[in-house]
Amino acid sequence: MKNPIGIPKAVARESCEEKKSWDALAIQRAIQEKRITVMGIKATKLAKHLAKDFGLGQGETEAIALASSKKAQLLATDDKRAILACRLLRIPYTTAIDILIRMSQKKILSEEETKSKLQALERYGRYKQEILLDAKSKLGVE
Repeated sequence: MKNPIGIPKAVARESCEEKKSWDALAIQRAIQEKRITVMGIKATKLAKHLAKDFGLGQGETEAIALASSKKAQLLATDDKRAILACRLLRIPYTTAIDILIRMSQKKILSEEETKSKLQALERYGRYKQEILLDAKSKLGVE
């Protein structure tokens, strides 16, 4: 695979072992099919500083440390503090809403699928109202 998708062990554990939702099952399947690689990360000074200075959880800490060490092209996160850390460290990042907008623009999702997924993000995510309004504007939905 040209641009492999990797997640640290803490993210795999948090997203797969601790819950049995549809998204957890999808991640488990992607790991089994080797579309996502679970990667180990050594304890580093950066990881310690991230956890302490930004108050990040284990998954976010390991994800940012892994992205930094591997010089990742992109890190996906919706965590506000993780986004701040990415900005400070100049790690390119994206969010679920950004991915949804891009998939809609590229016609990967139908208009109905886009609306449904945006409604799910609105219901289950912790987004500020202005972020949701901006996404709705970009997607042309109400």
